[in-house]
Amino acid sequence: MSYPEIISRIAAAAQAAHRNPADIALTAVSKLQPWSAIEPVLAAGQTVFGENRVQEATERWQGRREGLELRLIGPLQTNKAREAVAFFDVIETLDRPRLAEVLQAEIQRVGRAPRLYVQVNTGEEPQKAGIAPHDADAFIALCRETNKLVVEGLMCIPPADEPPGPHFALLAKIARRNALTGLSMGMSGDFETAIAFGATNVRIGSALFGDRATHG
Repeated sequence: MSYPEIISRIAAAAQAAHRNPADIALTAVSKLQPWSAIEPVLAAGQTVFGENRVQEATERWQGRREGLELRLIGPLQTNKAREAVAFFDVIETLDRPRLAEVLQAEIQRVGRAPRLYVQVNTGEEPQKAGIAPHDADAFIALCRETNKLVVEGLMCIPPADEPPGPHFALLAKIARRNALTGLSMGMSGDFETAIAFGATNVRIGSALFGDRATHG
């Protein structure tokens, strides 16, 4: 699917949900992509890119990131928190108390605070990162009150073998309950459904760049 086609489908899905298309941002998932695939999307005007790994992102975007927003959408190890805080504009995978502590320390140390999203494991899948839904309220409160972190929103990756709608609805419900405005949800196969449920950011990789040998 071409970049203009995806932008058009996002706009159509927003209008169908009686939403302003300008309220929905596209994150182009550039992880694992060669620069030759990213460059045309960049040239077309895309400014928000998602990466899974800190080191891969810094190698790819160092010296190329002016005017761009870079979002970490993969799990963050605590030993990479220093680099992540220094490099990324948004970290979408805050999911455990120890990581909240380390991020707090790094933000205080450097005086720079990336925007933060809490990852919720809506399907409670053991192989996936993310806080369990029934623990989300307490964890968000911990981040805010104990760690003094500013949480902008929530992120989820629904189970691949279940309809995504109920998972998006659950994430939106947790966000409303905690007065959070950001909802990073929806990928190549379900972004239009996510928009119907209130997504403010959709993460699209394979539909934009084509299938990869490894999806990570």
